[in-house]
Amino acid sequence: MCAPSVIDTVRQHLSRRHFLAALGGSVAAAVAAPAPGLGQEKPVRLAKGFRDVYDLTHTLSPKLPVFTAFKPVQIRQRFTIAKDGFFANEITFDEHTGTHLDGPVHFVANGSSADRIPVDRLFAPLAVVSIEVRAAKDADATMRVDDLLAWEKRYGRLPRGAFVAMHSGWDARVGTPDRFLNRDAKGVMHAPGFSEEAASFLVKERDIVGAGVDTLSLDGGAAQKFVAHLALLGAGKYGVELLANLARVPASGATLIVGGPKHEGASGGPVRVFAVV
Repeated sequence: MCAPSVIDTVRQHLSRRHFLAALGGSVAAAVAAPAPGLGQEKPVRLAKGFRDVYDLTHTLSPKLPVFTAFKPVQIRQRFTIAKDGFFANEITFDEHTGTHLDGPVHFVANGSSADRIPVDRLFAPLAVVSIEVRAAKDADATMRVDDLLAWEKRYGRLPRGAFVAMHSGWDARVGTPDRFLNRDAKGVMHAPGFSEEAASFLVKERDIVGAGVDTLSLDGGAAQKFVAHLALLGAGKYGVELLANLARVPASGATLIVGGPKHEGASGGPVRVFAVV
């Protein structure tokens, strides 16, 4: 993956050793601490190298909204310190619940499974493209090619190897599943996503590693066909759905880090996602 100027700048100030030490030491402890409610979380200050790190991950919980085809996450305490000398839970979940990754094989029979995504594609320049204003008025608003071109007019052409995230503001609804799923009288969900044209533009006219949304699906909630999924995953890209805190991340200049699932033959799975600046 050919990185943008922000990566080159970081490399000048942060060696691999320092980078690993920063993420593996006190910073990791700070990031792993329980997060405040959505919209209240503050970026963790880094002592060296990157200035800030943002957690783009919702806590995996039975309270999170899920597609009707999937069961909510189940967390059951199996062992206690008082009885067993140690504490441990049993967790049961479908692959595509919580903040999760879609591997190409999720929609493409001969596509790569999520555990086989090259690790360098999980580190990418992050472009956050907002359609929040339009989505607030129209739940079926989609990311359009015009939105991507407007972002480029302001910030420059999408860097090679970029990850494009749609910010619709939908994550503010995650605490109220009925509002998040936003079903009509017929049970059809209404939520923003990528248009087929925008997804096709990104894979044909730009060089991206993947795309993400703060909703449950790369496609709009009311979409009758998975056109955005097929365009993106069919081109060997990956998706990340149910992202959090995109409103807090700079629209340009951040680097995405995805802790991708690595169970054998994964169609996808819950991930821990960070943006560093």
